Amino acid sequence: MPTVDADTHVIETDITWSYMQGEDEQLRPRALAMPDTDEDTKRRSEFWFFDSNMETKRAFPPGNTTLTPADTAEMRDLPARLRHMDDLGTDIHVLYPTVLLGMAQLSRAQTQVAMCRAYNRWLGGIWKEGNGRFRWVVVVPTQDVNASLEELEYGKANGACGVMAHGVMGDRTCVDPYFFPIYEKAGDLDLAVCFHSGMRNYQFDGLFHSRATTIWKAKFPVIGAFHAVVMGGLPDKFPKVRWGFLEAAASWVPYMLTDIGARVNRTKGRGLIPDLMKRNRLYVACQTEEDIPYILSFAGDDHIVIGTDYSHADTSSELEAMQVLNQREDISPDAKRKILDDNGRALYGI
Repeated sequence: MPTVDADTHVIETDITWSYMQGEDEQLRPRALAMPDTDEDTKRRSEFWFFDSNMETKRAFPPGNTTLTPADTAEMRDLPARLRHMDDLGTDIHVLYPTVLLGMAQLSRAQTQVAMCRAYNRWLGGIWKEGNGRFRWVVVVPTQDVNASLEELEYGKANGACGVMAHGVMGDRTCVDPYFFPIYEKAGDLDLAVCFHSGMRNYQFDGLFHSRATTIWKAKFPVIGAFHAVVMGGLPDKFPKVRWGFLEAAASWVPYMLTDIGARVNRTKGRGLIPDLMKRNRLYVACQTEEDIPYILSFAGDDHIVIGTDYSHADTSSELEAMQVLNQREDISPDAKRKILDDNGRALYGI
């Protein structure tokens, strides 16, 4: 069965920043490591330093079999990643960043522009070598809307199928009119707008820094973005845009649909709005441990996708997710085909 992995990742390396040329080169992130540690600890204590920011590098400690191989996650060995995809039964990887998940926290707009520009050129080159099997989402420097529009143009010409967004970006929410030119351009270019797990806000990042509160800045912004997009009328404002919501599971979809129905139909029986996800072109990524038949009873089977979170190792990561879902007996073959392939192609316009 053909499959589209709707949420995979690349790990940025020195190669990524080598695309920073000319005036951008002076803004290149520097690699830092904690001193006096053994090799295993050192690899888990390395950082990128840029402007006044430090971002943890993804580590690949020796002997750790829970993570994907470093060379495939870092895109140093593209044939190896393609072979691994074949082993996993996956036809297409849609690629998201790692360090650049938090780009709007940068203190200077020019650094954000330079890093996004380098990353997108890196991904454009990867797409050209992937025989159509590596698609990707553009990372836009949200502090500079004009530069963001230029990056969308580049992405569309070089294999991109979406643009990454967050529920909170800087000191604005996703429904702020400031972002409307980006959504408009994405629609014109047939690029999905994809709200990924994470948040880009200094205050929230500092407030929700503990393990007990990580969900507030990692998952809740995706759920909030779903609600805000619908209640803010963005699908009507931008009728060409498809909206994706990734790496926050999908068990919240019934609640969101129920709550939206209650708010919209407060004086009309508080019922669900028929075909809300279809009418608004909304797609949500599920996980295999969820009660997917229950989710489909609310969402329908045309708007749920699945991703493995390839390259990462967190609560959303499951390398064999595609095979696990395909083996479930409580989901119809038709629904499986849609989740594994058709819906991902529909979301990303593949």
